[in-house]
Amino acid sequence: MSQAFCLRVVAACLSHTVNTTAFTTPLPTTAEWITDFTDIVSKFSLRTADIPDDDMCYIVAGRPETIEECKFNVQTQSFILIHGWTVTGMFESWVPKLVSALYERVPDANVIVVDWLTRANQHYSTSAAYTKLVGRDVAKFVTWIQNEMQLPWEKIHLVGYSLGAHVAGIAGDLTNHKISRITGLDPAGPTFEHADEQSILSRDDAQFVDVLHTNTRGSPDRSIGIQRSVGHIDIYPNGGTFQPGCDIQNMLMTISMGGIKGLQNMDQLVKCSHERSVHLYIDSLLSTEQQTMAYRCNSKEAFNKGMCLNCRKNRCNKLGYNINPKVRTTRSTKMYLKTRDMMPYKVFHYQVKVHFFSKDSLSFTEQPLKISLFGTNGEKEDIPFVLPVLNGNATLSFLITTDVNIGDLMIVKLRWEKDSIISWSFWGSPQFHVRKMRIKSGETQSRVIFSSKEGEFAYLVRGGEDTVFVKSKEDNMSRKEKLIHKLKMQGSNFVKNDA
Repeated sequence: MSQAFCLRVVAACLSHTVNTTAFTTPLPTTAEWITDFTDIVSKFSLRTADIPDDDMCYIVAGRPETIEECKFNVQTQSFILIHGWTVTGMFESWVPKLVSALYERVPDANVIVVDWLTRANQHYSTSAAYTKLVGRDVAKFVTWIQNEMQLPWEKIHLVGYSLGAHVAGIAGDLTNHKISRITGLDPAGPTFEHADEQSILSRDDAQFVDVLHTNTRGSPDRSIGIQRSVGHIDIYPNGGTFQPGCDIQNMLMTISMGGIKGLQNMDQLVKCSHERSVHLYIDSLLSTEQQTMAYRCNSKEAFNKGMCLNCRKNRCNKLGYNINPKVRTTRSTKMYLKTRDMMPYKVFHYQVKVHFFSKDSLSFTEQPLKISLFGTNGEKEDIPFVLPVLNGNATLSFLITTDVNIGDLMIVKLRWEKDSIISWSFWGSPQFHVRKMRIKSGETQSRVIFSSKEGEFAYLVRGGEDTVFVKSKEDNMSRKEKLIHKLKMQGSNFVKNDA
């Protein structure tokens, strides 16, 4: 069973004709409509930190006594979690994990889980059409409890996954006041990719809308997650198409190790990348010391060359819960980052720029290399990467990531691997020479120049030994040190003139 086959099965399930009536029929938004609670089908459970995996107390719109019974805290932040499509008709395992993570971060919060399982447990197209009705339920509930308790709107945060992201958007569109924030976790793609903005999550649905896209693989409207930008900030981890550790081999190994219980996770074969959006968000709640950063970029191709690791003028932002909502532009901002395959997902990003010299006219494609980084805090050896093109007398830029906090870089080693036995044996050992290497850290924004440890040039030979580069003498002061030095030399006038 191949991964492509699994994805085709899901795409077939998701691509059936949709009940377009539910998408196109306008919903009434009169004052009478918003205060009529008789047709609400969804349930709203205030879960607790002690029992995050069960619905112990329901708040019912129109019944103020249930607010007190559930011990709703009017003074603090309220999170409303909205699940997506379900095959089993039960809550997915990520729900209590997210509930616990929210309470871990905001202990006195109200975490309310929206239960629309009866509508979500239908054929996908039917459940997709139901999002408007569920969104109407949520809009009524939010408007009622806000009015009943005089809640500050800025303390209401909707978090929706998959179809639930569009539910959140529809709810935000229907409330009589803009909700503070909506977070979309890989909003569903099929039937929504080309839908109008009233039918999907959009940037107009809240004061701030942030979106994580983790499974946009495939053609538009057939990828599990929506491809288009729908928020103020849209973040595409690992390009947004596919997530590390979600390949068929890893998933089958995980399932087999779980025995009979592991068989319950068979849906992860197709949901792994989709659900990664939730786990990245959970990680952002729990990993407070090492915040994951995302970087604004025009394309994932440019990002993969390391060309977008710039934090000036708000070009970078934190991922997930910690994102800065004040950074908004007139258009949706696309941001990218790399992650590793397990929690904590954070990696450190480096742009490496190297000018390759050669006496002969050399040109290669898809060349495997390995780089090793040594710093003041740690080291990471033999990080593999592939250069799509390796030419002589050309400057190349590429992105390197590591899950180790290296600290200040001091030494770099570069090795050109053999791409195949045949090419190495019959065509000799071609070589390039390198004079300098420039490395920029995305996380610290530091720029460091490295020179050959031995002589003016380092020689990079295919199939040869590591070439070693050390921090250049001309770059032995950090940017901060240079600034302090210049300030001492020129006095306070330097700051004024520089500004």
